[in-house]
Amino acid sequence: MAAGHRAAAALQRDVRRRAADRDYPRDRLEIQVLDDSTDETREIVARQVEHYRRQGLPIRHLHRTDRSGFKAGALAAGQAEASGELVAVFDADFVPPADFLRRTVPHFHDPEIGMVQARWEHINRHYSLLTRIQAIFLDGHFIIEHAARNRGGRYFNFNGTAGVWRRRAIDDAGGWQHDTLTEDLDLSYRAQLAGWKFRFLSDVTAPAELPVEINAFKRQQFRWAKGSLQTARKLLWRLLRSPIPLRVKAESFVHLTNNISYLLMVALSILVFPAMLIRRGDDVHLLLLVDLPLFVAATISVLVFYLASQRERGRGRGWGWSREMLFLPALMGVGIGLAINNSRAVVSGVLRRGGVFERTPKYRIEQRRDGWRGKRYRVAQDSAVLVEGLLAVYFAVCFAVAIRLHMWPSLPFLYLFLQGYTYMFLLSVLPARRPRRGFSPPALEPERQAESTAGKPLADVSI
Repeated sequence: MAAGHRAAAALQRDVRRRAADRDYPRDRLEIQVLDDSTDETREIVARQVEHYRRQGLPIRHLHRTDRSGFKAGALAAGQAEASGELVAVFDADFVPPADFLRRTVPHFHDPEIGMVQARWEHINRHYSLLTRIQAIFLDGHFIIEHAARNRGGRYFNFNGTAGVWRRRAIDDAGGWQHDTLTEDLDLSYRAQLAGWKFRFLSDVTAPAELPVEINAFKRQQFRWAKGSLQTARKLLWRLLRSPIPLRVKAESFVHLTNNISYLLMVALSILVFPAMLIRRGDDVHLLLLVDLPLFVAATISVLVFYLASQRERGRGRGWGWSREMLFLPALMGVGIGLAINNSRAVVSGVLRRGGVFERTPKYRIEQRRDGWRGKRYRVAQDSAVLVEGLLAVYFAVCFAVAIRLHMWPSLPFLYLFLQGYTYMFLLSVLPARRPRRGFSPPALEPERQAESTAGKPLADVSI
C-alpha cells in the first residue's frame, strides 16, 4: 500500500512505478492512497486513482476531512478499510522495485514474523554535500545498526515506510497510536514486547528522495529525536520490567535514549576551548596517555562505523565506495552542528507528549539540473539558527586564538565544531535570501505547515 503526505507534484511522479506496476497478482492486492490534503492535492490524487482504477487496478482513494492523529491516524483509518492480512506501507516519495512484495511477503511464512523492513536507498544521493551526508548517516543506521540488532536478536524498528506488517501484529500491539511523533518506533516496540519478531532485509531496497534543504533536514531530525524520547517515556519502564533478556533491555535502553548525547555535545561545545586553555601547559606524555585515547574513541570510532557501512554497501562493486571517505569529516561536522536542534527536540520530548506532526517537505529536486522554480512550500527558520550562528562565531574566535597561541594539536578538533555550526547557520540563512529565478516561495509557519496538503499522501497496500 502506498501512503504519505508529499507535495502534489511528487504524487504525479512515476505513479505507475510506485504503485501500479507491482509484480504481484492483482487479485491479491488492495491499494489505498491515504490522503489528508486540504488543497488541490485532493483533486490530483483523485484523478490519478480513477485513471488506474479504470485500467483494472484495485486502488482506492481515502481522503480524511478530520486529520486527527496525522500519519498514525491516516494509517489507522486505512487499516480499518483494508481487508488483507499483510500491510505494506510507503511514503509517497518512495519508488520501490516492482518485485518488492515478491521478495518480502515470503518471510511471513514464519508465523512469528510480525514485520519485515527493507533498506532505504536514495534517488538524489549525489545531488549535494548535504544529501551525500544524509545518505551516509542512513546507511550506517540501516546497514550496521539494523543488521546488527536483527542478527543479534535485539529489538529494532520499522522506519515508517518501505516495510510490510502482519495486520495481527499491529492489532496485538494496540494499533497505530499518535501520542508520540514517531508512531513507527512506538508500534515497533509494542509489537516486539507482545512477542512478535521482526526481520530486516538489507538486500531489498526502496529508493526515496532525501531533503535537499537544511531546514527540512533539521525538521526531520527534530521529529525523530523528539519522538524517540517520547517513546522512551512511554515504554521504557514497561520494557525494563518485561521478562526479555538483559542484553535486549540494555540495547533497547541505548536505542531509545541515545539522542540525549546531543545535550552532552552542547556542553562540550561550550567547554572544549576553555578546557584546552587550562591544559595548555600539560606534559606531552599526559596528552598521549589521556587525550589521544579519548580522541580516538570519540572520533576514529565514528569514522570507522560509517566507513564500514560504505564498504558493505559497495561490496562486489570494486573500490568505488572508498570515495565516500572524503565526506566523513563533513559528516562529523554536521553531526556536531545538529546538537542545538536535536537538544531542543530531546528536552521537548522529555517534557511533552504528542505534538504536531510537521512533515518533511520534498521538492522533486533529484539532479543538479533540477531547479527551485515553482516550489511553493518552504520550511520556516526557528530560533536554533541564532544559537548556531553564535557558536559559529565563537569557534571562529577559538580557532584564531588557538593559531595565535600555537595550539596546533587542537586545530583539527576545533575545526569540526567550526565547520559544523557554520555549515548549519549559513545553509539555514542563505536559502531564504537566494533568488529563485524570479520566484520566491513563502515560508509557512508550523501550524500552517501541518495543515497544508503539501503534506505527504500515504500509499498502503493490503495483501
